[in-house]
Amino acid sequence: MISSNDLRKGVVLKIDDELYYVLWFQHHKPGKGGAIVRTRLRNVRKDTVIEKTFRAGEMLEDVFIDSKEVQLLYKEDNNYVFMDNETYEQYHVPEEIVGETSKYLKNEMICTLKVFEDEIIGVEPPMFVELVVTETDPGLRGDTVSGGSKPATLETGAVVQVPLFVGVGEKIRIDTRDDRYIERVK
Repeated sequence: MISSNDLRKGVVLKIDDELYYVLWFQHHKPGKGGAIVRTRLRNVRKDTVIEKTFRAGEMLEDVFIDSKEVQLLYKEDNNYVFMDNETYEQYHVPEEIVGETSKYLKNEMICTLKVFEDEIIGVEPPMFVELVVTETDPGLRGDTVSGGSKPATLETGAVVQVPLFVGVGEKIRIDTRDDRYIERVK
């Protein structure tokens, strides 16, 4: 059990036999009455987002999510095949569970499987990935780091905003948590 006062981003709660991932929380003390905690929760299995309010100090059921480090081997039909590097056990994970994460996945990439009671509930890519730009508008002479940005399509199909000086064929580092360009990689 966890108090609503102790909620943090990333905590997984069990509410009405469903698992919810805390995306956002805010402690609020209205002028009249007790304090409350507003939250934005993502249903782990259905991938829907809800907003829920709890009384401050209310006890909630948190769950332990096990993490396994795995390597992406390949994509087969509608499944991604991962292998545990220690036991060599293979896991076939449906596209629906992988979800938005798929836009950063490349073969042989090391990822983290999120497991709850022997059920795979999610795949987490590395925090930073290095991918090659396959399509973007050409930059203009004089473009600098402090200039604007433009969309770029990466080798995995992901589209991110990059500075104007980034061109096709360049390798860039992306933060997968917020789809943000970090730097060019030599």
